[in-house]
Amino acid sequence: MNKAHNLYIHVPFCMSKCNYCAFYSFACKNPDWTDYADGICKELQFWSQKLGRIKIPTIFFGGGTPSLMPVAIFGKIMNCINQCFDVLPNCEITLESNPGTLDADKLTGFAQNGVNRLSVGVQSLKDDELKFLGRRHDAKTAINLLKTAMNMNLRVSADFIYGLPNQKVGNVIDLCKDINKLGLSHVSMYELTIEENTPFGKMNLNMPNNEEMAEMYSVIPQYLSLTRYEVSNYAKQGNECRHNLNVWNGEPYIGIGRGGAGRVFFDDTWFEQRGSFECFSKMSEDTRAIEKILTGMRTIRGVKLNEDIKQQLNFDWIYSHKDLVEIDNEYLHTTDKGLLVLDDIVVELTK
Repeated sequence: MNKAHNLYIHVPFCMSKCNYCAFYSFACKNPDWTDYADGICKELQFWSQKLGRIKIPTIFFGGGTPSLMPVAIFGKIMNCINQCFDVLPNCEITLESNPGTLDADKLTGFAQNGVNRLSVGVQSLKDDELKFLGRRHDAKTAINLLKTAMNMNLRVSADFIYGLPNQKVGNVIDLCKDINKLGLSHVSMYELTIEENTPFGKMNLNMPNNEEMAEMYSVIPQYLSLTRYEVSNYAKQGNECRHNLNVWNGEPYIGIGRGGAGRVFFDDTWFEQRGSFECFSKMSEDTRAIEKILTGMRTIRGVKLNEDIKQQLNFDWIYSHKDLVEIDNEYLHTTDKGLLVLDDIVVELTK
């Protein structure tokens, strides 16, 4: 029996593209959902034949806007997953969603078909900021969806964006205080990044400078009533996103659908994989170990010092930069200071 694999299923459709979005997705008011589901099931069946009836600890529907899916289409995909694989009884099944695409009835339908964790793209609790970001919902709609999902006893996460043009540290503190009032058990806080080939990328926006961004980042754990467990993610203990943790910790996962990517393990070999059969190629042990370092260092716990990891690390640099990185209980992790310059650190960590 091959190792358990996590599943990521990409849903590329959106109502409209947001001004900051560089993800693989496209606006489509009436996608052919039957054709989409048939394609997803074809990929699932392929991997079932390749890997056998492996165990599935987590399933993550990302996008795009997966909550646009008709419940019947979601049910068809879940039925196919269950036919192909051994979905564990405690499997975490996450659905990414946008406010305005779900009401209580539709959310109930998703839950009845397996969803037990809802990730909501809120982004801001101010209507003027939502409009600037290109979001189609207002703050009230977002809050109502969060409350509906929590009342259904789903695990609920919300995404927020900070570091907007002309924002100051005080604005981020106020955002944290407003988030605390919502009673969430998981929050993702993302710094606004200006990407090329997006509407924002074509504007000359007055963005906060690096020092201001660093100060904003530093005040979040001081004012948010949740614990940081990854660079951008905060949770009450036991409410961390298991799917993302598994990926960051180097466990295998399969990416399904165009825009989905995975790291598949079988025959004692790692393979790079992209959905819709776009890519499937063998990875060297060194390359995979370096990837594990890059993803593991994103977490507060850090990367476990297994032999494959040790072989790639520059211990001379590590021991001479104890202000930035530490070794604790067989894990290498950043210090609070190091977290602010993580991108620079991971370049130096490997030989």
